[in-house]
Amino acid sequence: MNKILTTITISLLFTLLISAQTTNQQNLKAGIVFQKTQSLYWENGVGFDYSSANILDNKIHFKATFLSSRLGSAFNSNAIKQDNFIVGADWRFRSEKNLQIMVGLNTGVFKAHYDDPIFDVLPSSTILLSAETGLTYQFKFPMSAILSVGYNLRNGDGVGIPGSLFPVFYKLGFYYSL
Repeated sequence: MNKILTTITISLLFTLLISAQTTNQQNLKAGIVFQKTQSLYWENGVGFDYSSANILDNKIHFKATFLSSRLGSAFNSNAIKQDNFIVGADWRFRSEKNLQIMVGLNTGVFKAHYDDPIFDVLPSSTILLSAETGLTYQFKFPMSAILSVGYNLRNGDGVGIPGSLFPVFYKLGFYYSL
C-alpha cells in the first residue's frame, strides 16, 4: 500500500519538475477543503492543486488533499477520528472560462483511529478509490472555489474496510493561487 502511494507521489513530482523546467505558465494553488460524508461526518483540511499550460493546456489538474474529522465532527466530541490522505487528477472542461466543469479520479489512504483497545479487532485503514465531479469557479482575483460530489468505489463494510467509510461525499474548497 505504501509502495503504491510512494510510486504515485514520485511520478507526480517527476512530472512537475520536468514541467517546471520548460515553462513559466504553471499554476499552484493551496487552500482549505470541507468535506461532508452523506449521513456521517464533517472532515476538514488542506488541499493543493497544480496545473500547467504544458500539460494539455491546463485541462488536467493534479491535486493532493489531507482531510480529517479531527478538524470537523471529532473536534471536542466522541466521533471517530479519521484521516484521509488523497491524491488525484481532474479533467477540466471549459478550462479557458471562469466557470469550469470538473471530472476526476482520486486515490489515497483512509485511516480510522478508535482510541479504545477494545476496537483493535476492527479494520482501521484502507486504500481509497473515488470518482468526483463538480464545478469550479475562478474569481477575477487569485482565488477559486470548487463544489463537488464524489463516490467512494471502495466503501466500508466493517469487516475488511472500516465501517465509517461511506460511499457518497460532498466537497467545498477555496484555493488561493501561489
